[in-house]
Amino acid sequence: MGVGSGIDTATLVEQLAAASKKPKEDLIAKREEANSAKISALGNISSAIDSFASALSSLISGGSLFTQATSSDTGVVAASALAGSRIGNLSVQMEVRQLAAAQSIASGSYAGATSPIGQGQMTLTTAKGSFAITVDAANDSLAGLARAINAAGAGVTASVIQDTTGSRLVIKGATGAAQAFSLSVDPSADAGLQAFAFDPASYDAGNPSGMSLAQAAQDAIVRVDGVEVTRTSNSFSDLVPGVKIDLRKAAAGTVITIGSSRPTAAISQAVSDFVAAYNELKSMLDAATAAGAGALRGDVGLREMQRQLAKLPTTVLSSAGGPATLAEIGVRTQRDGTLAVDGARLASILASDPDGVEALFNPGQTASSPLIRIVSPYGAVKPGTYTVSDLVAGDPASGKIEGFLGVVSGSQLSSSIAAKSKGLVIEPLGNLAEGTITVDLGLGGALQAIRDALRASGGPLATTQARLATESKTIAKDREKMETRESAYHDQLVRQFTAMDSRVAAFKATQSYLDQQIKMWTSGNN
Repeated sequence: MGVGSGIDTATLVEQLAAASKKPKEDLIAKREEANSAKISALGNISSAIDSFASALSSLISGGSLFTQATSSDTGVVAASALAGSRIGNLSVQMEVRQLAAAQSIASGSYAGATSPIGQGQMTLTTAKGSFAITVDAANDSLAGLARAINAAGAGVTASVIQDTTGSRLVIKGATGAAQAFSLSVDPSADAGLQAFAFDPASYDAGNPSGMSLAQAAQDAIVRVDGVEVTRTSNSFSDLVPGVKIDLRKAAAGTVITIGSSRPTAAISQAVSDFVAAYNELKSMLDAATAAGAGALRGDVGLREMQRQLAKLPTTVLSSAGGPATLAEIGVRTQRDGTLAVDGARLASILASDPDGVEALFNPGQTASSPLIRIVSPYGAVKPGTYTVSDLVAGDPASGKIEGFLGVVSGSQLSSSIAAKSKGLVIEPLGNLAEGTITVDLGLGGALQAIRDALRASGGPLATTQARLATESKTIAKDREKMETRESAYHDQLVRQFTAMDSRVAAFKATQSYLDQQIKMWTSGNN
């Protein structure tokens, strides 16, 4: 281009095309920048509320805001609060007189694990029943007998161990006196196999024959506030309400105190941290939605988030009978919407009703009667108070939950999926005409509920995220269309200026011809 006309049409075309494209490109870039700012602001807010909810949840799940069970001697007894339990003031005197143990027996020494032991039929009798054990040519060895015992599924474990004298078969059962087991051998079996017979009832440690008793099966024996009780395991949670007990050593005559430690300082700090985090999140929301300058001004999802957060100080978090809301313990809303802590009020409530304040932060589920054991974990059931009736303990159990017949599973009852108590599982420990189960959110649960509602499919945050994602796609398509149109315009300019250049070149050729003819005419006349 430009050869015929002598004009730099190539540069002219580029300048005209650029002048056409720039305002459109600037407009799209401005839209991209604005949408990116919205996406970034929304991401920051989403992360902030995640952190807000998760930080408190971590404190709760870690037990920092729960009253903890304590032991005056953890070398003898360890105690810990069960998740979701509210143990309050606790003082239990405990004496560990005997640990629960599993029966363990050992054979005489053999040269090796593959040494033959004799063939024949045996019967292993455990708490689960009687199990036939066959030793034949295929498994005539210590290792073969161990495999046969383990394959029987009798509730005991057999293994071959090596000691300084050779190989021995060791059989171990489960803890508890009722888990004792015996091993009898058919009289027709080989003499070598007869050495594996064992009966704990007739065992004579002074004159053992065949298998020897390394440990007898026994229950744990504990005196609790002067009352002797037994348990089949050294770990149990049905003796002190809301507390898991782990017996570590027998210490007859030594009284251990199981008490409680209140997290007063941790709760006070948690209130201050919550208020600071709330105000920081509110500041972020205010900046994002500020009229004129806010990247997400007018966004419906963020307005809903602000509304939900503003309700937190007056949201009922506990039905434990003490303070039910944050406002009642001194967390107040100021004129600008931020929160502040009335330290004197908080200290007073913590001193007069520490259980009530603790309940505000921690999720809890409680039954109105000790005859009801709640099996379902916290979080499986929506907060609320649920009625149970006509409970009958046993296997199978029976009863109603929220007016619907419970779904029976052995000694447990599950709520019907049609009931609002869906997810609730209980175990009746006795017959009961009527009772209630209360499930509380706690502040951590309330924050999680707000976050989940905002993030739910069709929820405010999800809707805004989807809208911004759609806008990103629309902008990308608009840019693609603009590029296509401007490319076509550029090509059109090239065609137009090429045609013009050709016409100018033709005009110049005609002009040159005419100039030549005129010169010839002029010369001829002279």
